[in-house]
Amino acid sequence: MRIAIIGGHGQIALGLTALLTERGNAVLSVIRNPNHAGDVEKVGGQPIVLDLERQGADELVTALSGVDAVVFAAGAGPGSGPERKYTVDRDASILLADAAEKAGVRRFVQISTMGAGKPAAGGDESWVAYIDAKTQAENDLRQRDLEWTILRPGSLTNGPATGRVRLTESVPAGSIPRLDVAAVLAELLITGAATGRVLELISGETSTEQAVADL
Repeated sequence: MRIAIIGGHGQIALGLTALLTERGNAVLSVIRNPNHAGDVEKVGGQPIVLDLERQGADELVTALSGVDAVVFAAGAGPGSGPERKYTVDRDASILLADAAEKAGVRRFVQISTMGAGKPAAGGDESWVAYIDAKTQAENDLRQRDLEWTILRPGSLTNGPATGRVRLTESVPAGSIPRLDVAAVLAELLITGAATGRVLELISGETSTEQAVADL
């Protein structure tokens, strides 16, 4: 497969790139900062420098030529204000969906977050904006005629992968290593599982492969 990852320098995205390329897939990694190209190349990805907050869908459509699936892994990141939560976490996802439709890319996997889908329960202004932006991005994608899957991980950690997860439509609050999220994403992409479904993900007792197969 030929897969494009938007937000390709994030920790989940880099882990996903390594897993996909190890299994013989080609990964196009869309990044904003050209200084990050070397990190992408180290894990087998092909960097493409595009700033989705400044460039339109046409450039992205060109980049997606010949791609089989796209992954939205971009995020404004910690420390960013409410405005960038909307321009990145919402607007860039919508831009990618527009470009995927124009480029004829059917498969779209969106990384969201647990808590999306309803108003934020507490938190500061940036957190409220983040949850709202993710919710709006999800709602936009769910209305499109694409083979979409939305994945909502719990709290992310930097620990080693465990290979054991809990993956269903609803799970209790919990955490999960970023590398386990990457493994689930790789399995969803390669198998094509869970089209048209919104899934929540935390660490658990089931192997990644079995958890996806059980869907």
